[in-house]
Amino acid sequence: MLRIQFRDYEALRAHGEETYPHECCGVLLGRASDGTNAVHQIVRAGNTRTDSAHNRYQISPVELIRIQRQARTASLDIVGFYHSHPDHPAQWSSTDIAEAHWLGCSYIITRIAGRPEGQGKADVTNSFLLLGTSEEDKHFAGEALEILIDEPSAPLPTEVL
Repeated sequence: MLRIQFRDYEALRAHGEETYPHECCGVLLGRASDGTNAVHQIVRAGNTRTDSAHNRYQISPVELIRIQRQARTASLDIVGFYHSHPDHPAQWSSTDIAEAHWLGCSYIITRIAGRPEGQGKADVTNSFLLLGTSEEDKHFAGEALEILIDEPSAPLPTEVL
């Protein structure tokens, strides 16, 4: 299962809308425990693909190392990645599985649907867990996505005076 705060869920979907008609990408930082990847922070990454950014993404190794260090400083781990599929289903593709290497990590995909005015709107978001023991037997499995409502910053009054 992937557990994520509503604000982070909405932020990664908004990232896909902002980069439409190109794919967006980013990293999920958090902790893994008892079969759950719990996201504590999302980090936007630049899509370095210049040949086909409309249907591929790539995070530069330098940026990924920077994000790993950021996670370590915050006592977090990389628990997953996210990207968008402009005008395509929120399902993994053969390219997604070929380029996924972080076993045990969650991979969120959001479909961004085009609109007549030329903008994209996030409509479907799915999560997949990368399972296996090696590159030879890796595979994606559908993963439950638990979206947590953010806690209010101050307690709400319990009675009206």
